[in-house]
Amino acid sequence: MTATITLADAITALIAEKRAVGYRYDTEARVLARFEVFSRTEFPDLNTLTEASVHAWITAARRRGVTPSTLQTLTSPLRALARWLIRRGIHAYLLPAALLPRPVRYVPYIYTDTELAALFAATDRCHYCSQVPLRHIVMPVLFRTIYACGLRCSEARLLTVADVDIDAGVLQIRNAKGGKDRQIPVSAPLRTRLADYHAQIEGHHERGEWFFPGRARQPLTLSNLNHNFRRFLWQAGIAHGGRGHGPRTHDLRHSFAVNNLRRWFTLEYDINALLPVLQTYLGHSSVADTAYYLHLTAESYPEITTRVQQRLGDIVAPLTAGQS
Repeated sequence: MTATITLADAITALIAEKRAVGYRYDTEARVLARFEVFSRTEFPDLNTLTEASVHAWITAARRRGVTPSTLQTLTSPLRALARWLIRRGIHAYLLPAALLPRPVRYVPYIYTDTELAALFAATDRCHYCSQVPLRHIVMPVLFRTIYACGLRCSEARLLTVADVDIDAGVLQIRNAKGGKDRQIPVSAPLRTRLADYHAQIEGHHERGEWFFPGRARQPLTLSNLNHNFRRFLWQAGIAHGGRGHGPRTHDLRHSFAVNNLRRWFTLEYDINALLPVLQTYLGHSSVADTAYYLHLTAESYPEITTRVQQRLGDIVAPLTAGQS
C-alpha cells in the first residue's frame, strides 16, 4: 500500500463504495473498525492484510468461543477489503473460504398455535422494571407486532412514532434489508392494540422518537429484545436448544409466513396469485425467496404436502436454507 493510504483509509473507502451502491454495510463496518484496531495493536505499521494478521484475528475469535456463523461474519468483510486492495494493485491476503467451517444450516422453528398463545400470554405477564420502565407495556405489543406483520426484529425495534399510522393502520418500514422501504397494513385487532398502546405511553419522557422505546429515549437493543424473548419462552414452557439453536425471535417471522400459507391452502385460495403478496409483505427481493416457505409449510404440516405439489409442482426450488 502506498504511503498516502492507510488501512483505516482503505476501510473508509470500501464502506463508502458499498453504501454508494445501496448496501447498508453497518455490521461489516463495525467488524472492519474492530479489525483495524486489532491490526494496529498487534501488527504496528501494517497497512494491508497479511496471512499472519488475518489468522491472528481468527485465532482471537476462536478463543472467545464464537460459532462458525459468527466467524463467517467476522471474516467476510476482510475478504471484501482484500479484494478492494487487490483491485488497486496492492498486495493483500485473501482468506480462502474453504479454510473456515461452514455454518450448520439453521432449520426455522415454526410455533404451533398453542405455543403462540402461551408465548403471548407470557408477554402479558411481563412486570415493571425500574431500569426499563416501559418494558411491561412494550413487550406484549412488540412481539405481537413482529408475528402479526412478519417483521424482522430490527424492523420492529427501529420503528419510530412517525412510522406508525394508527388511523390508517399502516406501518412504514424504512431502509430494511437491501435498503428497501415498504408499507405494511395491519389487521383491525392489531390496529386497536397499537392505538391503545400508543395512548398509554404517549408523552412519557422515556419514549423519545421510538415506537418501542428502550432505555434513555433509545430504541430497544437487539440483545435486550432477545434476552426478554428467552425469558418468555421459558415461562411459556417452550424448550430452547441453547446458543446457536432455536427457537429464535426471528422464527416468529417464519411462523407468520407459514401460517398464512397454511390458511390459504385450507381455504383453497390461489397460491400462485397470493405468493407475490406475501413477497411484498415480507420485503423479499424475489418471489423465489418467498417460495421457500412453501416447502417449510409442507414440512411443518405434512397433511398439505400433496396439495403443495399438486398446485405448484416443480416450480418451487428445494428447501436448502432459511430466509430472512
